[in-house]
Amino acid sequence: MPNSNLRSRATAAILAHAFFRLESAATIALTILLAYFVPRPFEWWQWWYWLLIGAVAEALIIYTSVQDVETGAQVIAEMLREEFNPAMIKTPKLRAAVQRALDYRSRIEALIRQSQAGVLREHLQDSTTGITDWIAQIFRLAQRLDAFERDEMIKQDAEAAPRAVRELEQRIEREDDEAVRAQARVALASKQAQAANLEKLTNTMENAELQLDATLTALGTVYSQLVLIRSKDDVEDSRAHRLRGDIAEQVARLNELQGALDEVYRHRT
Repeated sequence: MPNSNLRSRATAAILAHAFFRLESAATIALTILLAYFVPRPFEWWQWWYWLLIGAVAEALIIYTSVQDVETGAQVIAEMLREEFNPAMIKTPKLRAAVQRALDYRSRIEALIRQSQAGVLREHLQDSTTGITDWIAQIFRLAQRLDAFERDEMIKQDAEAAPRAVRELEQRIEREDDEAVRAQARVALASKQAQAANLEKLTNTMENAELQLDATLTALGTVYSQLVLIRSKDDVEDSRAHRLRGDIAEQVARLNELQGALDEVYRHRT
């Protein structure tokens, strides 16, 4: 999922939270009541003045909500936990991996919010711009692995295909009828292709599981690096730049792995 899409959805979620918060609802209700029941408290007053005041008050509520770092972080965290809900992953190990990734992100966000406003916070924010993309890729990868783990048909095919290949090879060797042998060769070629694709799929999934573990380790490393950067009195541009590069590299690696999985599934017979 592109980072720009997630960012726009996060902005929409913050705006929705601001609009539906209690203060906002109370302001709208009070404005309507005053405009209806007290349209002209003064002779020079016009009923639509209440609407104007209410609109200004509502705009201030929305503005302060959007500008509030704590509120924004909470809304985004809730949105991401809904978007990348660990409960959707049925395999316990993979579900725990998604949960851990979300926990790392929450800690990283908290670390940035707790940092002193200014150059340091800006550097930390710039350094972690790809974290949301990272979480999205981890979740998608966990979903693919989860589906593979729970696909009994693939497991059965992976076990049966090599055996079927051996049986067809033996049949071709002992078969006297050339027509039957020709048909058996066609079946053998098809079964060999299936066995090869299933083996490639299994190997790719094993690689994906190892990559998921490595990615979580890298995410933990990013967190520890941020702790180190925040603990320093000065901000090192080179360190922040390397951190951004590490995050971008991990996202690119996960994208490449997702492409490999798509390719294997596309050619699966």
